[in-house]
Amino acid sequence: MPQEFFDAVAVRTWCGLALGALGRAREEIDAINVYPVADGDTGTNLYLTLESAAAAVEAVFSAHEAGDTGAGPSLGEAVRAMAHGALIGARGNSGTILAQLLRGMAQVLARDGGDGGDTADVVDGADGGHAGGPGLRRALRRAADSARQAVAHPVEGTVLTVAAAAADAADRAAGGCAAVARAAHEGARTALAATPGQLPALKRAGVVDAGGHGLVKVLAALVETLTGEPPAADRTERTEPAERSAFRYARVPEPADDGPAAAHECPPDAGGPAFEVIYLLEADDAAVARLRQRLDALGDSLVVVGGDGLWNVHVHVDDAGAAVEAGVEAGRPYRIRITHFGQGDAHTTGAGRPARERVQRAVVAVVPGEGLAGLCAEAGATAVLARPGEPPASGELAEAVRRAHAHEVVLLPNDAELRHTAAAAADQARAAGVRVALIPTRSAVQGLAALAVHEPGRRFDEDVVAMTSAAGATRYAEVAVAERQSWTTAGICQAGDVLGLVDGDVAVIGSDVTATATTVLDRMLAAGGELVTLVLGDDAPDDVAEHLAARVREAYLAVDTVVYRGGRQGSLLLIGVE
Repeated sequence: MPQEFFDAVAVRTWCGLALGALGRAREEIDAINVYPVADGDTGTNLYLTLESAAAAVEAVFSAHEAGDTGAGPSLGEAVRAMAHGALIGARGNSGTILAQLLRGMAQVLARDGGDGGDTADVVDGADGGHAGGPGLRRALRRAADSARQAVAHPVEGTVLTVAAAAADAADRAAGGCAAVARAAHEGARTALAATPGQLPALKRAGVVDAGGHGLVKVLAALVETLTGEPPAADRTERTEPAERSAFRYARVPEPADDGPAAAHECPPDAGGPAFEVIYLLEADDAAVARLRQRLDALGDSLVVVGGDGLWNVHVHVDDAGAAVEAGVEAGRPYRIRITHFGQGDAHTTGAGRPARERVQRAVVAVVPGEGLAGLCAEAGATAVLARPGEPPASGELAEAVRRAHAHEVVLLPNDAELRHTAAAAADQARAAGVRVALIPTRSAVQGLAALAVHEPGRRFDEDVVAMTSAAGATRYAEVAVAERQSWTTAGICQAGDVLGLVDGDVAVIGSDVTATATTVLDRMLAAGGELVTLVLGDDAPDDVAEHLAARVREAYLAVDTVVYRGGRQGSLLLIGVE
C-alpha cells in the first residue's frame, strides 16, 4: 500500500534499497562513464558514497536500540546522519554531487514545517516525526538547487539536469509521498534519456550520463520504499540478462555525421588536468568562498559541498600540490586523496579515447602529510593520506589501487603498522584481476627512495626489485615530541621531550629539536651514505633544515641533501639516508 509519509524508518529502508540498486548497477554505470572523465568509476563512486550514508543511518538506529528506550531516531536525526555520512564518504565528482543532493533534502526534512511552507508537512510527534508530500517535494527541489550551486560551472546533460527534472516533476505531482516519488523518478528517467542530445561527449560515445543513470536508480529505490515495489521500468531491467539490461536505455544510436564539431566542443586532441584531488575540509564559509575562487583558477570539475564548518572538496588539476596547499590556507584538510588519471585515461576534453583504458603500471603510496601527497602525485603516483591516529583501512587502499587504473600496481604502505592492512588490500585488488606488488616500506622516506627509481618502461619484476632495493638501502628516522611519560629503548621520556627515532626505535631523548635531530643524523651517517632526505613537518623549527644541511656539508664529504615540506605529517621531521 502506498505510503503517504516519509519518516526515519523510510530513510533507513531507502538507503538500504538504493545501496542494493547501485551495487547491481555499478558495473554498467562504470562502463558508460565518459564525463567529466572517462575513468570508469562513476558507479563505484556512487556506491561507496551511499554506503557511507547508509552506515551512518544504521549507526543512529543502533545507538537508539542500545539505549533501550523503545523510541527510534526522529526523521531529523536520520536524514542528518544520512547527509553527514554521504559527505564524509563522498567519492569522485558523482559521489560529491550525490552527497550534496542528500544534504539538500536533509536541510528541508530535518526542519519542522518543511521549508517555510504554509502546511506543516514535517511533523515531530510520538512517532519521531514524518514528512508528507509537500515536504518531500520541497526536499527534492532543495536537493537539485543546492547541488547545482555546489558545482563551479554547471553543465547541462549531467546529473544536475536529471536532478532538476526530478524536482520539476515532483513539483507538479499531487498527493502524498508515494505519488511525489513516482513523479520524480519518471521525470528523471525522461531527462536521462535526453542527455546525449545535450552533451556532445555523451553523443559521441552513444551513452547517457552515468551520474544521472545512478540518480535514477536512487530515485527508483525511493519509489520502492514508499510503494512497496520498484517502478515498472526498474523491474524490467532487473529481469533482463545483464548484457541487455545494462544498456537497454543507457545506450543511444550512434550519431550521424553532423559535420564539424559544435563551436563549444573542444578539439579531440585537447588534454585535461592530470590529477583528481579530493579532501574533507574544516573551514568557515568565508574561507571556502576564497578557496572556490582559487581552485577554479587552478583546474576544472570543481565541486565543493557541505556546510556548518565541514566541506568535501573535489577538483581536477595539473598541480595537485597547489590544490592541497589552497585547502591548507583555507582550513584543515584531511582524508586527502590524489589520483593521477594516467596517460591511458580519457578526459572530457580528450574525446575519442576509449573509456576505461588502463595504464600499464602505477604506484600507490600512503603518505603522512599533504606536502608528500602532492610530491608523490607530481611523480605520477596515487597518494593516500594517513594522518596520525587515522590510518587508512584495507578497503580504502584497495580502492586507491583500483582508481590507479593500471594493470600492474606497486603498493607502498610507508608504515610498518600498515603492512597487514596493505597486504589485505593487495589481495582484494588481485582478486579483481590487478597484478599488485607490495613493497614493505616502513617510512615515507623509504617510499620516496623507491619512487625515485621507479621506471614504468621496465619489466614489472625488474621495476619491483629496483624499488625494493632502493627502499631497503634507505635508513629512516624521525624526530617527534613525546605526548606522555613512557618507557623507551633509550630510557624514560616525559611528556614534551623531543624523541629521535632511528629505524622505528627511540635512540635519543632530548629537549631541543635541532640538537636532537643533529644527533640522530650523525648516528645515521656514521655508517655512511650518499643522500640525506629531510621532510619537514609544519611544526618544525624554521632553521632546522638549514642547520642540518650545513652539518652535512661541513662534516660529510660527497653527501647531498634534499629538503621537502611534508605538511601536517605528525612528526616534526623525517630523515632518510641512502
